[in-house]
Parts: sequence; C-alpha cells; structure tokens
Amino acid sequence: MERREFIKATAIGSGLVFCPRLVFSQGVPLPKTQSQLDETYHKARYYEKLADGVVECHLCPRRCRVSDHERGYCGVRENVGGEYYTLVHSRVCSANIDPIEKKPFFHFLPGTSAFSIATAGCNINCKFCQNWSISQFRPEDVNHFSLTPEECAQYAFKSGSVSIAYTYSEPTVFYEYMYDCAIAASKIGVRKSISRLLLKNIITKYVGVN
Repeated sequence: MERREFIKATAIGSGLVFCPRLVFSQGVPLPKTQSQLDETYHKARYYEKLADGVVECHLCPRRCRVSDHERGYCGVRENVGGEYYTLVHSRVCSANIDPIEKKPFFHFLPGTSAFSIATAGCNINCKFCQNWSISQFRPEDVNHFSLTPEECAQYAFKSGSVSIAYTYSEPTVFYEYMYDCAIAASKIGVRKSISRLLLKNIITKYVGVN
C-alpha cells in the first residue's frame, strides 16, 4: 500500500474525513450526485481579448495566454472562440461542515460552523498538497454534484453554519462561483467568508483588478 493510500484509509477509519453524504444527512437533503457531469460553460471574468482569438487571464499572477480550445494552467478555465469560460461554476466536488477554527480563522465568529466547499483545479502545484486528488485534476476527472449559489446559501443556512468557506482547493480558480455564492448568502443572513474577503484584497493588490 502506498503512503497516500495508507493515510487516506487511516483517516477514513478514524472518522477524520467527511464526505458530502455524511454532512447533508444532518437534516439537509443531498443534491443528486453524478459521477460525471457534462461540460458546463459559465462566462469567466477578469480576462483580456488579444489578437488571433487568444485571451489573457487576469485572475491570478500567472496571467496565462490561452489559445482557442485551450485551457489555462489551472485546467478549469477554457478559451472557446475567443471568449473565456469557467468550467467549475456550481460544480462542487467537496462540501463539509467545519468548525471555523479549522480554516483557521479563530478570531472570526469563533465557535461557529462554516459550510465549506471546493471545486476541482488549482493554479499552483504544491508537492505537499493534502487535497491533491481534487486540486491537481481537471473538473471532468473529479466526481461532482451540482450546487447553484442559491442552493449553496440555503444548505449553509439549513446546516446551522453562519458562514461559507471556500477551501480544500484554491478558491482563486473558482472566483466567479465564490462571488455569486457570497452574494446569495448575504441575502439570507449567512456571512461572506473571510477567505473570499482576503482573496479579493490579494487580487486587487497583486493583479490589479477589482
């Protein structure tokens, strides 16, 4: 048995790993799960159109220049006919109810729960990543379930979570979905995740977009 498989098996046996089915069984119905969703295209933000159908992504410091029918480094943003799209909007691959201290934001609503979600993909390749099975794969290679921003907000509310955390993989690559979830959540009294607020500050400072 390889080291990764041993650690995974040990964690599952000790109850340290929680899947969406376990989380949503706590009074919140589970969305219909599919082993493979059809490709879903959602218009991306923060990119520039260049000559010959090429686009330049402005979402992270990599500033990928992407040709038609190609993807950026993260693997979840694709150029289709000179328009840039995200392939992970509303396509959640992990959802759990975590203590806020796990994020770890011990000073932000301490003692409360955070509805924590992630999609596939990442814009970096850390060798020590503990969530490599979702962060280092393209969306079509990872099991997902559909969860709209409005549904995400409702699941957070019904679970008793007072905030939504965008975690496990790199939230930068699903910024459009994260933003829409934050807007939906704020309308029903669920706090915007501190992760998102910090991320926006980083994007504004280092990438130069608002």
